[in-house]
Amino acid sequence: MSFFRKKSIETMLAQATNHDTSLRKSMGAFDLTMLGIGAIVGTGIFVLTGVAAAEHAGPALVISFILAALACVFAALCYAEFASTVPVSGSAYTYSYAAFGEIFAWILGWDLILEYGLASAAVASGWSGYAQGLLAGFGIHLPVALTGAYDAAKGTFVDLPAVLIVFVMTILLSKGIRESTRFNNIMVIIKIIVVLLFLAVGVWYVKPSNWTPFMPFGFSGVVTGAATVFFAFIGFDAVSTAAEEVKNPQRDMPIGIISSLAICTILYIAVSLVLTGIVPYTHLSVSNPVAFALSFVHQDWAAGLISLGAICGITTVLLVMMFGQTRLFFAISRDGLLPSRFARVNSKTKTPMHSTITVGIFVALFSGFVPLDKLANLTNIGTLFAFIVVSIGVVVLRKTNPDLPRSFRVPLVPLLPILSVLFCGYLILNLPAFTWVGFFVWLVIGIVIYFAYSSRHSHLRANQNVKLDQ
Repeated sequence: MSFFRKKSIETMLAQATNHDTSLRKSMGAFDLTMLGIGAIVGTGIFVLTGVAAAEHAGPALVISFILAALACVFAALCYAEFASTVPVSGSAYTYSYAAFGEIFAWILGWDLILEYGLASAAVASGWSGYAQGLLAGFGIHLPVALTGAYDAAKGTFVDLPAVLIVFVMTILLSKGIRESTRFNNIMVIIKIIVVLLFLAVGVWYVKPSNWTPFMPFGFSGVVTGAATVFFAFIGFDAVSTAAEEVKNPQRDMPIGIISSLAICTILYIAVSLVLTGIVPYTHLSVSNPVAFALSFVHQDWAAGLISLGAICGITTVLLVMMFGQTRLFFAISRDGLLPSRFARVNSKTKTPMHSTITVGIFVALFSGFVPLDKLANLTNIGTLFAFIVVSIGVVVLRKTNPDLPRSFRVPLVPLLPILSVLFCGYLILNLPAFTWVGFFVWLVIGIVIYFAYSSRHSHLRANQNVKLDQ
């Protein structure tokens, strides 16, 4: 039963304040909110909206976004309680260590590696597509072999732009959290302005007749659309990975998580209404639906700005996802479940340098050489699984640690966590079968690694053995 050993919250908080193993505390509520928006508004709003409307939901895309948002809101409240109560790097991995025990923490950490890693690679590929389109507008064309992942039929070998942007983000993250957040804040402001520009220009070209029929694929299509656009909301959980780097996490973490999700939900609903109002949903199966909509009504000047905003938006998503991955590696290795080199903090920048470089290399390899057309759904199932575990964890920790100081408390426990589990579970059931197979294979690999390496090198196990010897 030693595999179910739990890590005390007191030990976690002590690690977070240890000068040699902790990260620099320099972020506030505004930075966290911008970090959340930076992670959320990107590929989902600029890419997935068109496909979800054309193939699944039609004009009822707005309902799909509301359903996906509800699943996220309930989960976000649970994350906010955990992040403010246990302000330590590692997000859901760390919370599971306290609530369920080591093997569950490892499984969830391994699951999050899938989420952040594949999301980063998929986002880098999306960035490459927009960047190549922008370059083509200026008459610049890369050699075909350097424009996509390996595909003999297309003659492509490596997605060079994707690899380059990953390395740029790696360098930025290695400079320190202050530099990363400043860059993110600027890019987020630009993309919010661009989204508002789309709404301000597009609203005058909305034709209510395009909203009929409102639900052409039935309610099942709306639910499938919700499971698809859920990818558009992935990111607010990455805010929780920054908990150890926040000056006042008890106050600022709930504000950052909930406000970023609320702002993005409002933007998504507004964009989906205007988008399907401008263009008949049958025409929206394109890779750049937002820019396409403005071109459809001959507002090409605005369409060009939208493409630029999309690049800024996708850049911040990549930055935050890679940030989350590096902090996850840092937290897991600090517990001994991964090699200790990933937990080493640079004395000058106070960043986990080995984790940052390793994440950069692997994301570059995947985005550069592996076709990623189906990875959005694989990322979705990993995220939904994490949301379910965190929601259950709130209820468990309320029972096992009722006196733990909580600056933010989820209201109506256990009702809201149960609703989170039900909503997320329903969305998981509507994902394609291949997603389940891929997720199961990934978890099996993780369990093998745990018993072959992680359980043997666990610091918690070593400490318990020392106490037994004494």
